[in-house]
Amino acid sequence: MWIGWIEFDVLLGDVHSLKEKRSILRPLIADLSRRTEAAAAEVGSHDLHRRAQVGLSVVGSDAAHVRDVLDRAERMLADEHPEVTLLSARRALHSSDD
Repeated sequence: MWIGWIEFDVLLGDVHSLKEKRSILRPLIADLSRRTEAAAAEVGSHDLHRRAQVGLSVVGSDAAHVRDVLDRAERMLADEHPEVTLLSARRALHSSDD
């Protein structure tokens, strides 16, 4: 079994409140989760209205598949969501044998 995760640090555009932040993050997280079939959530910077950390995790039997899902999620966030700027992405991949 392979377990992979990726954490995105994103900067939100013209956002002035936490309510506006949630209105951007909620559909973004739903899109990531739906299109990658992985678990996604806001995982940090909850009190900052222009920054967010979004995490995505996936479990699979093949390391290549897990890596592919993480790569696809990063491309989606960077290329298909102009409302956010991807500042950084951290990832890890672990085997159940580790």
